[in-house]
Amino acid sequence: MTTQHFHPFPYDPFQQRAIELIDRGVSLLVAAPTGSGKTVLADYVIERTLERHRRVIYTAPVKALSNQKFRDFTARHGEEVGIMTGDVTINPTAPLIIMTTEIYRNTLLEDPARLSRYAWVIFDEIHYLDDPERGTVWEESLLFTPSHMNLLCLSATIPNVAQLAHWIRTIHGRPIEVIEETHRPVPLTTLFQCQNAILTSPEDLKQRGYHGHSALGLGRPHHGRRAHVNAPANRLHPLIHHLQEQERLPCIFFTFGRRRAEDLAWELSDLALVDPSQRATLRRLYTELCARFQLQHDQTAEALGRLVDRGVAYHHAGMLPTVKEVIERCFTSRLLKLIVTTETFALGINMPARSVVLDTLKKRSGGGFELLRRREFLQMAGRAGRRGMDEAGFVYLRVNPHHVSFSEVQHLLQGEPEPVHSRFNTTYATLLNLFRRHGPALVELFPKTLYYFQTSGARRQAGLDLMQRKLELLRILGYLTPTTLTPKGEFGAWLYGHELLLTELHTDGRLDDLSVHELALLAAAIVFEPKPKMGAAKSHRVSKRLASRCAEPLARIHKEEARLRIAPRAKAPAFHLSLAMDAWLQKAAFAKLTRLCEVDEGEIVRYFRMAVQLLRQLAEAPAAEPSLRTAARKALERVNRDVVDAEAQLRLG
Repeated sequence: MTTQHFHPFPYDPFQQRAIELIDRGVSLLVAAPTGSGKTVLADYVIERTLERHRRVIYTAPVKALSNQKFRDFTARHGEEVGIMTGDVTINPTAPLIIMTTEIYRNTLLEDPARLSRYAWVIFDEIHYLDDPERGTVWEESLLFTPSHMNLLCLSATIPNVAQLAHWIRTIHGRPIEVIEETHRPVPLTTLFQCQNAILTSPEDLKQRGYHGHSALGLGRPHHGRRAHVNAPANRLHPLIHHLQEQERLPCIFFTFGRRRAEDLAWELSDLALVDPSQRATLRRLYTELCARFQLQHDQTAEALGRLVDRGVAYHHAGMLPTVKEVIERCFTSRLLKLIVTTETFALGINMPARSVVLDTLKKRSGGGFELLRRREFLQMAGRAGRRGMDEAGFVYLRVNPHHVSFSEVQHLLQGEPEPVHSRFNTTYATLLNLFRRHGPALVELFPKTLYYFQTSGARRQAGLDLMQRKLELLRILGYLTPTTLTPKGEFGAWLYGHELLLTELHTDGRLDDLSVHELALLAAAIVFEPKPKMGAAKSHRVSKRLASRCAEPLARIHKEEARLRIAPRAKAPAFHLSLAMDAWLQKAAFAKLTRLCEVDEGEIVRYFRMAVQLLRQLAEAPAAEPSLRTAARKALERVNRDVVDAEAQLRLG
């Protein structure tokens, strides 16, 4: 097979090495910098597998990346591509299926026979093993992947990649090769904005930005007193003018707050980053995309249009998914010159930029501010300089010497990336599915986990104890007998993340008489996570009745969790979206919903889609009564319309 067969360019040495192993049917773990060309290997596995009339699964950490891959692969392979993300199912029996990692994990647990015809599984962004909330899903996915499937695991630069490979070899008894690449084909240059000047080296930063000190206004005192020098604020306009003059646009400008992203973009609305010809082309593209995604009368899209005319836009999770997609496509065209965005934009979505700016080097964490992790920094910085488009990439750090020490800046630039640590914390649904297959022997799976592999002594025992306490809770609440699942357990095994409360309600007969309307409101309340400073939910007659219905089963669950020292406790429903969901079910226009709750429009869509996902699980639950399945199906049909309908959005694209 010549290297020109699948790609029109010669492969780098690390890609060539990987391809030789793929051709021999060997599993791989590839760690390389963002922008170095890891996705070429995923393309190669897919092309090679389809050519041999075999099947392949591609897993992605976020739905936006899944959707982008679906569009990219469909353009190349047409009807051979399908997608399953929980709120979207298109062509699910296709030979190439894109899945979120959760859907892949659920398939492994519920119906592993479905995977008998698949030859490869590709795990994109495998360092997600370290994600506090979702890392356990990656670990379970790797743990339960059947031995007949080869693995291609793609990771950002991490120091313990050999350890992860050793774990996989140990649990599967399969060969898996490691390829580490440190070279980046498009070199990165790091510059600084400090004291309102552009500084071109760390030495320059220390001398001119910090006046030779390691810190100003923080750290240890200098000669018995703290060094404290007035530092001029870093102005935005001089930085953007510099990027324009140096021809270093397009630029991704990362900041760490939705409101700040919008404010910074509007602050630049007096600039003209596009010439009249580019402006006309960009406006045509923007208008056409807004029409395609039915946004002609959307207020946010209208306002954004005024920014887009200047070559500027913002992008964050609080925006409608369709508006975000329009902005992403405009940026991909390279006509949009500056996008101010939150860090989620760094997650794998292929957005070509010549430069990246980091607004600050610390972000809010808990009650204070913490320095960015080195891996987060590399992920964002790696978006600068796209292969085949740029000869170099540029990263600008906006440094306030009163807030961040010079040694902290040095750590971000040169420190070792954080190792990936296990976040293993099995859900009750996972335990129920494993108990169905293995019975009490499922605890013998614990020594195969990455958690076990990376720990010892008391920490290792604590992990096993927690798993056993969860099994004890399931036994006490009647989900399992000493050897099998009860009907109650069969119901709970189908629901991931919200299984205890819904199963208790179902067993008590408290779901059976709910109307379609009530079931939709309950689903939204179960998935909704109020922000820490959010006030109480506005009073609503239906939600008060539903909250009352949930109180006793939830108290029963919490009592046993407290007794068995299981944390965190099962989440209580939060009815903050009840008025909005009520209006939506009555066919209100989406624009009205933000006035009925304290939630951004993008978040409303996200939670409504999560409610749809939960309703779909209920509609398909084998152990549910036909009447409940029917009500859940009707509820999801009523919720899943217009901007909430993720599948319609994907088909429009």
